[in-house]
Amino acid sequence: MRDQREKWARVRIILLASLFACGFFAVSARVFYLQVLRHEQLVKLAERQHNRTVPLVPGRGGIYDRNGAPLAVSLEMDSLYAEPQRIKDADGTATALAQILGEPRQELLKKLNSDRGFVWLERRLTPELADRIKQLKLAGIGFVKESKRFYPNFEVASHVLGFTGLDPEGLEGIERRYDAAILGNTGYLVTERDALGRDVALHDAVVKDASPGRSLVLTLDKNIQYLAEKELAKAVQESGAKSGMAVVAEPATGKILAMANYPTFNPNAYNRYPVDQLRNRSVADSFEPGSTFKIFLMSAALEEKVVRPQDLINCEGGSYSFGGRTIRDDHPQGRISVTDVLKYSSNIGSAKIGFKIGEDRYYRYLKAFGFGEKTGVDLPGETGGGLRPVSRWYGSDLATIAFGQGVSASAIQLVTAVSAVANGGLLMKPYLVERITDDAGRELQAFQPQVVRRVISSETAANVTRMLEGVVTTGGTGTRAAVEGFRVAGKTGTAQKVDPLTKGYSGTKRIASFIGFVPADKPLLTILVVVDEPSSSPYGGVVAAPAFREIAFNSLCYLKSTNGMAGGSKRAGLQAKAPPPPPAAQPAQAPHMAMAATSGEGGSIDVAGAGTVMPDFRGMSMRRVLQVMEKRQINIQLRGSGRVIEQYPLPGQVIRGADEIWVRLVPTA
Repeated sequence: MRDQREKWARVRIILLASLFACGFFAVSARVFYLQVLRHEQLVKLAERQHNRTVPLVPGRGGIYDRNGAPLAVSLEMDSLYAEPQRIKDADGTATALAQILGEPRQELLKKLNSDRGFVWLERRLTPELADRIKQLKLAGIGFVKESKRFYPNFEVASHVLGFTGLDPEGLEGIERRYDAAILGNTGYLVTERDALGRDVALHDAVVKDASPGRSLVLTLDKNIQYLAEKELAKAVQESGAKSGMAVVAEPATGKILAMANYPTFNPNAYNRYPVDQLRNRSVADSFEPGSTFKIFLMSAALEEKVVRPQDLINCEGGSYSFGGRTIRDDHPQGRISVTDVLKYSSNIGSAKIGFKIGEDRYYRYLKAFGFGEKTGVDLPGETGGGLRPVSRWYGSDLATIAFGQGVSASAIQLVTAVSAVANGGLLMKPYLVERITDDAGRELQAFQPQVVRRVISSETAANVTRMLEGVVTTGGTGTRAAVEGFRVAGKTGTAQKVDPLTKGYSGTKRIASFIGFVPADKPLLTILVVVDEPSSSPYGGVVAAPAFREIAFNSLCYLKSTNGMAGGSKRAGLQAKAPPPPPAAQPAQAPHMAMAATSGEGGSIDVAGAGTVMPDFRGMSMRRVLQVMEKRQINIQLRGSGRVIEQYPLPGQVIRGADEIWVRLVPTA
């Protein structure tokens, strides 16, 4: 009996031991699963439960011109928040903040009485407002650094750069096209929560996971961009026109050196302008090119050997009827050479040359020059223009398309196509971004010139170039585009606009243009100037050619002074210097704060503000200089980057709106 009891006791012990062993192994397995296999997942879950993250605006990389001049930068600014649980006098705090922020007191009071542990009061304050609030030392009120986009050159290159929203997501231009590269990683304001999910005080909050975005170096040259904008504005204003466009490109590479639109806007205050004014018309709009299209007609005709430059064409005394339609020339001609058809811009002569080429061949060449499709330039919103398939050409279409009507193209398409003639027949892809760098300036990606295809032979290109040179000589339609000391090849354009109501050509509205390249023997620049609906004169040779001349001359002199370019000028030696760069500026408060170029040579600037005392900027960083500029409401040209080593005028001197004001900065070691 005793043995039986001992036997069952041993069995129970073994069963209990086995049970405990199974439990131990189960617990160990569970611990291993939780502590090892699911460790990272549970840690993140715990952080989500016990930590509260407030996303902060990520910093964006800078945008620079090809010489390193800043076009868009990101500045650190204070954002204001409140911790309602730490505020004892919500009414007094709301009253004090309302006076500084200019916001309704009741709105602020509602936020300060919130049951949440954290609320935003104002994002990205100006340094002046932030300093005034900090001096109050209000309980429960704090600041955190956030990034704000700033364009230091006001309107200069605004349509190319575009702008950002509050997110700050790129909304237009380069900012939008390269948004993924420029935008940095979002930072977070992190604070702990208690067991009930309430926010703990933020006085020991931290910022995590913030990193700057990549920077862009453009092909754009700020000085040439400024020249183009100045002369375009002058041409539009003096002709009483509606708007205008100007594009400057390097024909051998496809690099865009300048792209201007008028009227322009200040990207620091873009929401104060009409939406239509923010559009980059040079890329997004198409128009009938008019007689500038004769460049491609002649290229096709010479390449196909249907005519020679010296062949004679009967221009019918200025009136030519066929198929129930009559073509007229403003300047009647009789029998003239093919070269003179281009020189005098005869529509009748062009139509007859078009008949010699034929629809199929002419269409093939227009497609080869890139018309009817996008160029692929790295900007958003590009149009492909309008070139109907040859199967939809009827009646007089061949004749009218021969002199640039019944077809539409964008400014960037025209510049790219004419650059192919300047480049010996090779069509290049236009581009604006030269390289992408990290925040330390190390190159991450570089973009090289791309040959799209050969359109015409180098021999044909040379012949067309010689014919285009005649356009700017005595008797030609583009004599006002002649540049002293340089050979110019170019073509005027005057096109009727389509009336949106009648769907027919307007009897009064015109688009005047001039496009060409200089120097004609060794082209460095292709320049297009387009003036929409001029009231003083409808002719491109009168309205657009002078702007072309000034952009070309000043740009060539600038390139000569910086690159040792061969060539000479008969103008005054003072004008052969590099043009003054556009002034850097503080964030504008209103459109009227923008810079205004005078009509005189050399590009003097009128700026807002007068009769103030020049501060002492020596030793300041660029960021601090910009803050002082904003606080004092003065415009200052920034030369270089880093810290200020020199300034003009000296500290304490009185400065006025028309004065030259600059600071020179050098990188710190």
